[in-house]
Amino acid sequence: MWIEIAHFSTLIALMLAALLLIAPLIGVRWQRVVWIRVARQAAFMICALLTLASAGLIASFLNHDFSVKYVAEHASLKLPVFYLATAMWGGHEGSLLLWTWMLSLFVAIAAWKHWKTHPVSMPWVLSINGGLLLGFLLLVVFLSSPFERLLSPPADGRDLNPLLQDPGMVFHPPFLYMGYVGFAIPYAFAMAALITSQGDSEWILATRRWTLFSWAMLTIGIVFGAYWAYYELGWGGYWAWDPVENASFMPWLTGLAFLHSVMVQERRRMFKTWNLFLIITTFALSLLGTFLVRSGVLSSVHAFATDPGRGVYILIFMSALLLFSFGLLTAKSDQLRETPQLESPWSKEFSFLINNLFLVAGACTVLLGTLYPLAIETLSTAKVSVGAPYYNKVFIPIMLGMLALMGLGPLIPWQRASLAKLRQEFLPAGIIGLLGMVVAPLIGINHLSGAIATGLILFVGTTHLTDLLRNTKTRMSRESLTAPGAFLRLVTRNKRRYGGMLVHLGTLVMVAGFVGSGLFQEERDLFLAKGDSMRIGSWSLTLESMEKTARRNWQADEAVIRAERPGEATLTLRPQKRVYSENSQPTTEAAIHSSWREDLYVVLGDGVKDGVWAFRIYRTPLVAWIWVGSGIMVVGVFWAMLQGRRLQRRAP
Repeated sequence: MWIEIAHFSTLIALMLAALLLIAPLIGVRWQRVVWIRVARQAAFMICALLTLASAGLIASFLNHDFSVKYVAEHASLKLPVFYLATAMWGGHEGSLLLWTWMLSLFVAIAAWKHWKTHPVSMPWVLSINGGLLLGFLLLVVFLSSPFERLLSPPADGRDLNPLLQDPGMVFHPPFLYMGYVGFAIPYAFAMAALITSQGDSEWILATRRWTLFSWAMLTIGIVFGAYWAYYELGWGGYWAWDPVENASFMPWLTGLAFLHSVMVQERRRMFKTWNLFLIITTFALSLLGTFLVRSGVLSSVHAFATDPGRGVYILIFMSALLLFSFGLLTAKSDQLRETPQLESPWSKEFSFLINNLFLVAGACTVLLGTLYPLAIETLSTAKVSVGAPYYNKVFIPIMLGMLALMGLGPLIPWQRASLAKLRQEFLPAGIIGLLGMVVAPLIGINHLSGAIATGLILFVGTTHLTDLLRNTKTRMSRESLTAPGAFLRLVTRNKRRYGGMLVHLGTLVMVAGFVGSGLFQEERDLFLAKGDSMRIGSWSLTLESMEKTARRNWQADEAVIRAERPGEATLTLRPQKRVYSENSQPTTEAAIHSSWREDLYVVLGDGVKDGVWAFRIYRTPLVAWIWVGSGIMVVGVFWAMLQGRRLQRRAP
């Protein structure tokens, strides 16, 4: 019964999505406000119906309704309730329903929040999002239905993919989708601004929090995915430049470029066309990620679908969106001409422009490496792959350039600055950065990019600290406050600026983690029997025993390893090799001891002979800094979201 309710709700939502697309156009064309109100109510009803549909599918999982094909393929009687309740997005069809439900939720929130504040834009925002919802609902209903019944239901299901029976599966896809889908609202407002010839800063102010939220969710989703790959796949790394990883990274880069560029439009009324280009590109890359994962054109641990028909539909849908968006941008380009011009290369505006070029170049680099093998495979019978060497060789210099520009932002002024003033501002930070590069080889950082990154971390940290201390002292003297009071007043009065600084701090922490984990990881492959010991770094590891362990739906061989290091308490690590009841595919469960200094990472391999097992052991410095740094970045974004509007709201 639940699945019929879910299916019927989705069908009604499909019809209402068509109404949401058409009704605002009728209302604008014939100046009938009632049609626009109908569209707003349709947005709320679509959200409610898709919430019911999602709940119905989840209820089918919880009730072990194996007459539903999707449930039979992604669940079993032994699957724990925690994964039953979230298996909805464990496969292709359910994850698309999740995507569509999130889009309906965001559209409903936008219709509620911006209805009175943006009456001119709102009809177009509703209509554009109605078109997006209609496109995805057609895909869910006709090509990727999770509601299909089986005529002969099995007694038990096939079970969820063992690699997905992990908390990472529960959190990684929803956060990633919130990032992808969230960019639909700024995109719709941008298109509405073009259609209504309101390409000024108002649409940016309306969507600033939406963009920050979406970028933060995308950040969390990417980091969750990296951490999931780190502890689950047993390879000691966290980023493999997998095509589907790249698919989420590209809109992250262009979204970051947009967040920086809009500050120039707000402050100086510049980069109007560029900002529209960036938000269109960011949302288009979000759809490209959907195409890559769902089309079956990729061979990836992340890719679900193998039906090219779905991929063709998504490709046509994405092509239509790009044609509409860039065609509209081209048609309206004359209305976006800017009076203010760049006055000097020694200005904050110019540094933001170069920052944008680096970020877009990084996205293009990743896009080329992702799509080039697909193009070669399509045009010929040859198969090529683009791996980490290409990305590291091309992307690392771009990342170092972005890092250098990050240090310029706080101290360089708007419009114009004299070279003498810039030398005075940046000389202390530049000296500290150069000293860092010189000292880096003395502490073992012999790689050129690692030494440059070390110097840039110190340079950026110094410029930000200089700016913070200077502004705190100014506020102390101006308002007769103590240092803590002045600092608190400073960061609470301009949450956007200092939230951004917190994001930069998190970035520096992450870069330190990249340098430590990328350049200093130690790896050992060896065979151990009971009682054997080995050393890696300052650690001494001893295999004490091999045990059998089991849970509800899996059995495992488990190694008990004693890990010792001078001056620290003895640790017990328990790496496992699991085999799930409904699936003979073995999975690796690494044992990880994490600290601020390094991670000790032990992977159990296969048995070689009686009593002898293969092990792979890693010692990875500073990898925890990556996770901590990403957390700091997200906190900074949410702090910036608390900032109120900068420009006075204008009546339409």
